[in-house]
Amino acid sequence: MRYNRALIPGTVADMSAIDRAGLEAAVGAVVLPWFGSPLSTAATRLAVDLREGAIDIDLELGLPVGSREAMIRDVVCDQLRAAGFDAPVNLKLHWQVRRHAVQGNLKPADGVRNIIAVASGKGGVGKSTTAVNLALALAAEGARVGLLDADIYGPSVPRMLGLTGEHPVTPDGKHFEPLSAHGIRAMSIGFLVDDAQPMVWRGPMVTSALNQMLGQTLWGELDYLLVDMPPGTGDIQLTLAQRVPVSGAVIVTTPQDIALSDARKGLQMFRKVNVNVLGIIENMSTHICSNCGHEEPIFGSGGGQRMAGEYEVALLGSLPLDIRIREQTDSGTPSVVAEPDGAVAQAYREAALCMAAQLSLSGRDYAHRFPNIVVEDS
Repeated sequence: MRYNRALIPGTVADMSAIDRAGLEAAVGAVVLPWFGSPLSTAATRLAVDLREGAIDIDLELGLPVGSREAMIRDVVCDQLRAAGFDAPVNLKLHWQVRRHAVQGNLKPADGVRNIIAVASGKGGVGKSTTAVNLALALAAEGARVGLLDADIYGPSVPRMLGLTGEHPVTPDGKHFEPLSAHGIRAMSIGFLVDDAQPMVWRGPMVTSALNQMLGQTLWGELDYLLVDMPPGTGDIQLTLAQRVPVSGAVIVTTPQDIALSDARKGLQMFRKVNVNVLGIIENMSTHICSNCGHEEPIFGSGGGQRMAGEYEVALLGSLPLDIRIREQTDSGTPSVVAEPDGAVAQAYREAALCMAAQLSLSGRDYAHRFPNIVVEDS
């Protein structure tokens, strides 16, 4: 949870002249860019008061906004001024990531508040690169984040995080300590086998490995655990959808029709097993030439937006096709940490906040508060 308090000067001296009901309505109508809905429904707590010649606003959000406090303050003040309330604003800002409902009768994982699956219907759309950068983006905003590489046959997270050749330790012979890089915790089958060793395993062995990495890793307290899913809708996807308590799923696609066709299958799979689909990320949406600056949608345009409209989910972001993304990821320093203030990193960070915002709007989980009841014969 974070806290910020700042006074923004205004011009109204007579606070008694302010319409209190109208002020509360105006504050509730403020829309932050990641939600698409007003604070009256987006905020987890919102209180408005008039005191000592200023407007007091106590605001809590359900997503990490550690670097966005000044921007949020400016948005609130600008929209209040536009509504005719040009008075000093005293903003108290908090954020806290809460547990959200999972599918079926599954119980949320201990210590992990939310598991988010990052999936695609086919390979080659940049899903793993997107998952890694989303995890780093959430960590950059102050969240506690883990990343599970569920692509058993083709693990790429070790190289992307600069952890090739590293191995986790096991303090008790039963559990693994996740490796850390760039402020996130990570686990991958690539940490346990040689980089050149092929995983010639059948489905049951693959699903067993996934369950062990998820359940036997000492993740600690996490706000988000992102799971980088393998492409397709096979054993691993079904195992995760049926046995792992997932708070939400994100579908990564490119704008071209072939990728969209497979992405639809992935989205429908999650819906069939009642996993909340948070939205779609369109990767490689446009290419900007590094020599002349010409911008061209070489994989088509608008595909992600059309698919989002078709399934009534959010388009969380449109990411560019940029040579720096490949270079930085191959070097083990993905874009969000390599150039945190660059345009590419900002695109990932906005997509991550939109994803977290959609999750914060979904149903809360209360099952973890209830004790387990065991009935025994006496």
